[in-house]
Amino acid sequence: MKCQKTAFSLVELIIIVGFLGIFAVIAVPRLNFAIISKQKAEALAWKIATDLRLTRRLAISNAVNNVKGYELKFVNGTYEIENVNTHATVASYPIDSDVSVVCPTGSRFIFSTMGNLEPGSGTGINVSAEGKSFTITFLAATGTIKCVEN
Repeated sequence: MKCQKTAFSLVELIIIVGFLGIFAVIAVPRLNFAIISKQKAEALAWKIATDLRLTRRLAISNAVNNVKGYELKFVNGTYEIENVNTHATVASYPIDSDVSVVCPTGSRFIFSTMGNLEPGSGTGINVSAEGKSFTITFLAATGTIKCVEN
């Protein structure tokens, strides 16, 4: 009895790798990158809601040293958390160009030392991309923040 060993030749392996390369070149442009933009919208909406809560917490916890509070404001493709008393920027975050952020009632959200929104502050934020949208709303009297998917 003879034992035969079989294997692929180098030419066969090169042909298979070539076919896989051709399939990859055809498939990659057809991938749905809109899903990535939708995830960016969701991530940004929750990040803004979290940073609004941080701004509110800073206003409450630093009330002894800062009687004017803290604000979150949208400026030229970024948003910033600012100490209203000293005008010092606490943090600044970029907004991805794939995601649309609209503040229909104003782009400044000022929290007083009691945690409520100051008069003249915005009352909502809309975040959207590729058909997925979120609305961030406030209860002005208490400063409570709510983020919901539309």
